[in-house]
Amino acid sequence: MSSPALIVTNFNPNFTGVSATAATVVRGQMQRYDLRLVGAALPGCPTPTPLREARKLCRIAQKPVIWHVRRNPEMRVAIWARDVLRLPIRIVFTSAAQRRHSAYSRWLISRMDAIIATTNAAATYVSNVRAIVPYGVDTDLFEPAGNRASAWRELGFGGTRGIASVGRIRPEKGSDVFVDTLLKLLPNTSDTVALIIGKIAAKDTAFAGSLKKKIAAEGLSERIIFTGEIPPESLQKILPALSLLAALPRYEGYGMAPLEAMACGIPFVGSDTGYFETFSDAGRAGIVVPVGDSERAAQAIQSLLNNPKELARMSSHALDVACTRHSAKQEIDGIDAVYQELWGEAASA
Repeated sequence: MSSPALIVTNFNPNFTGVSATAATVVRGQMQRYDLRLVGAALPGCPTPTPLREARKLCRIAQKPVIWHVRRNPEMRVAIWARDVLRLPIRIVFTSAAQRRHSAYSRWLISRMDAIIATTNAAATYVSNVRAIVPYGVDTDLFEPAGNRASAWRELGFGGTRGIASVGRIRPEKGSDVFVDTLLKLLPNTSDTVALIIGKIAAKDTAFAGSLKKKIAAEGLSERIIFTGEIPPESLQKILPALSLLAALPRYEGYGMAPLEAMACGIPFVGSDTGYFETFSDAGRAGIVVPVGDSERAAQAIQSLLNNPKELARMSSHALDVACTRHSAKQEIDGIDAVYQELWGEAASA
């Protein structure tokens, strides 16, 4: 029984944006390290190892085992393992939030051996940042469709082209902003169907219900479809079939949906939050509008749908930006540099 070099924790049973980014990294890291996943399963990743067994494996380690954590409960368990159980581990935390953490989170973060921030903005809210490593997209999973029109038709949603938003249905994610955008847009684009992809939590049921009533009042219920939460493999089929992605949250720490769409050759219209301005490459891969501005969003989407040549040009550039600047391999390389620093420091201590 050998000790792993790396333990990655995933304690949220729901498949969130953090889960998706972790899964992308783990699939690549499997090729580089003896790795164990602890917690909830992730698609395409190793079967999770029980926490008790992971701790046991660390006891026989010849060099410190990296524990890579991304959430408060994961930081807490790792700190206990290192400081109370005295296991030979080093804890790395990835921080994406672009706002002040709670006092409890700040204390947990202060106990990390290294912090990886996903953006320069995120780095300003934490200390001990070893590296800024943006999230990357798995270009083997997200790739363009051979024929976009045919791919959309096969999905069976109707219309001849589709646009979509991806994310939990709640005010922070701007679900209402997207709906208001669609109510301005769709009466002028009779061939277009919109998908609102994401889970509706119990506490947001009334909010989602109000959006559906607003849509029904305009007679657009058949053209604005709430899909609910969908599995990752379904999203990998839907994104390449779209003509455009909309990402209009009021706040976003990073935001992977536009990048995943770009890897499929799909440009986006997004609000001025997250990492969207960088993704847009100064407007060549996507259009960024002010937060909450459904009028500007509708105008931007309409301008692209009405100009097939510009949409095709932007689609090509979006694909190039995703593959050459924001690939998962680049993220994994950046993370590896931090791991190597920690192992080097331990060896020289």
